[in-house]
Amino acid sequence: MTESLTQQIAVGKGATEPAKGSPKLGQMLFDNIVWLLLVLFAVVGYLLNPFFFSVANFQNILVQATTLGFLAVGVAFTLLIGEIDLSIVGVLGFSGALAALALNAGAPAVIAILVAILTGVVIGLINGLCVAVLGMNSLITTLAVGLTLTGAVLALTRGTTITITDPGYTFIGSGQIGGWPIMPLAIILLFVVISVVLRRTRWGRSIFATGGNRRAAFAAGIPTTKVRVSAFMVSGLLAGTAGWLATAYLSGVNSTIGSEMMMYAIAAPVIGGVSLKGGIGRVSGILGGILLITVVQVAMQLSSISAYYISMIGGAMILIAVLLDVVRVRASSRA
Repeated sequence: MTESLTQQIAVGKGATEPAKGSPKLGQMLFDNIVWLLLVLFAVVGYLLNPFFFSVANFQNILVQATTLGFLAVGVAFTLLIGEIDLSIVGVLGFSGALAALALNAGAPAVIAILVAILTGVVIGLINGLCVAVLGMNSLITTLAVGLTLTGAVLALTRGTTITITDPGYTFIGSGQIGGWPIMPLAIILLFVVISVVLRRTRWGRSIFATGGNRRAAFAAGIPTTKVRVSAFMVSGLLAGTAGWLATAYLSGVNSTIGSEMMMYAIAAPVIGGVSLKGGIGRVSGILGGILLITVVQVAMQLSSISAYYISMIGGAMILIAVLLDVVRVRASSRA
């Protein structure tokens, strides 16, 4: 395998580099529609409640975006290889529950955090082996795994809340520096890392190449099976980390933790430009999708919209995300 050939495959699908020549204004606006929508909904949020543009609410948006962001980035990695991971919420709850039980059993905070993260990695490995090695359908497989884990969380918690009081574990969720929460630093660090990994490393380019054209990538010498398994492992790792972040922020875990995040974690990367067909996506778009989803959620919360309508709006956003993906793919095929 030559690195240049790998990069050509990825770029051929519009993965990491813009097309040569000056793009038309309309195409440029469409490629960055997530940021235009973000500004639009921020203005709407302010009109619904002027508190929306306060420093306190800005901090609230960043905190809420953190846990969702880890889940959404995990989903994005599987979408980039042309698959999907629906087990993320189950992994979040299960890893968080195991960490809480470890703390209650006397384990140090560091061990409990590692339990959460490594649990996610192991489940991601199982998902990846089932999909990439055994040839199982990723949607059905990860959905089944997610449902199994959700049931396991219910069994572990017995329908109650397991409280977490260890300050070494919860510092990320409650700690502050100069009046600003520490938690958003995690999502900032995550995006710095994935930006470098996806754009500057051979493995990152292999992700795009595998999702763009698996046969061509394999012919170029890319170990596509290993790449696909590793993508699921990254998704599991990030979901396990989200389990730590969520339980640290809430200082506890219950059987419904994270249940409302599934549809938003899928919608965020797709709205941000990650194609459901694989091989196409930008880090900046993923970030924009996460912020957009969070801004919409917070705007609805501040406007006291009924939970019934919040679910409807969440479903509508997924439909919009799929529609945008279809339009992008058709526009790309005509180019």
